[in-house]
Amino acid sequence: MKEKTYEDVKYFSEMVAGKQLWILNKDKEHLEMILRGLQKNYNRYGYFACPCRDSDGVKNEDMDIICPCKYSRPDIEEYGHCYCGLYLDREFYNEKKELSSIPERRKPA
Repeated sequence: MKEKTYEDVKYFSEMVAGKQLWILNKDKEHLEMILRGLQKNYNRYGYFACPCRDSDGVKNEDMDIICPCKYSRPDIEEYGHCYCGLYLDREFYNEKKELSSIPERRKPA
């Protein structure tokens, strides 16, 4: 498995955002923290496990938290951003709203 660079992960996230009509968080520190977490998880597990949720590195058990996770769309529709704050909807971004706490939708194992 070829390790992902920070630039690889940023490109991946930009492609996801573009396809979904979302925007990446413009807070450079927050964005870098999330992208570094995705990079670390990919290089550790071989897939983009959300860095904001616990993963044991078992892909079949983590399918719901592979970026963009299955919770991102409902979170963005309801709160304007995903759980980790990587992806924002355009309205949320244009209104320059602040990230808020989102209740965990993932059921405990």
